[in-house]
Amino acid sequence: MKETLRIIEESIEKRTKIHHVSINAHKVNLINKDSCLEAIVDKANLVNADGSSILLAGKVLGVNIPERVTGVDLFINLLKICETNGYRAYFFGAEEESLHCMIKNIKRDYPKLQIAGFRNGYFESKDNDDIVKNMNESKADVLFVAFSSPKKEYWINNNESKLNIPFLMGVGGSFDILSGVTKRAPGIFQKYGLEWLYRFINEPKRMFHRYFFGNGKFLILLIKEYAKKKRRSFLERCN
Repeated sequence: MKETLRIIEESIEKRTKIHHVSINAHKVNLINKDSCLEAIVDKANLVNADGSSILLAGKVLGVNIPERVTGVDLFINLLKICETNGYRAYFFGAEEESLHCMIKNIKRDYPKLQIAGFRNGYFESKDNDDIVKNMNESKADVLFVAFSSPKKEYWINNNESKLNIPFLMGVGGSFDILSGVTKRAPGIFQKYGLEWLYRFINEPKRMFHRYFFGNGKFLILLIKEYAKKKRRSFLERCN
């Protein structure tokens, strides 16, 4: 987290653009069947392991991942940094009611934060250029995009070259959490990487397919990757 925040602060100060992406099991599954999304993630400037499943995969595959950096925790930390350093933040996404509740809560919790602008996530493609223009005119330093995956990755990738904003981050459902529409998992669930279980308990019908079938697909991908690694290692020893 500290390293990530330092890199982001440097990019804002130097006005160098960064597209940030968080990775979890669900996104790995999406990437596996979407080569365009895979390319977007591959070229992202900054990638964090959001899910505990990614840390597990790192251990199995021998990849050192220092710690889990969840999107919502990074989002909250960045709000604090924006308030402290005077960075201007733009909020894009979620439903109108949820967005306004979040802005109200942010103004209460971060009274000195400079809000460059905000807009809900429902629009027609013909309005996109005007939205981007408004963002640029707001002189924002940070843009938070609260769409689901892969929509947020695609939108940022398609508009990155037109945006004069140093830091671009997809935050998924973080707006709904800060608005109070969605409750975040209690600390004990977060500590042991069981937020998925908490979400399933609260939304069993919506989350059943994603977590039980999705986690199974991720496990299969991990096993295949582990087998490839072992095979490469064997061939190298033979040579």
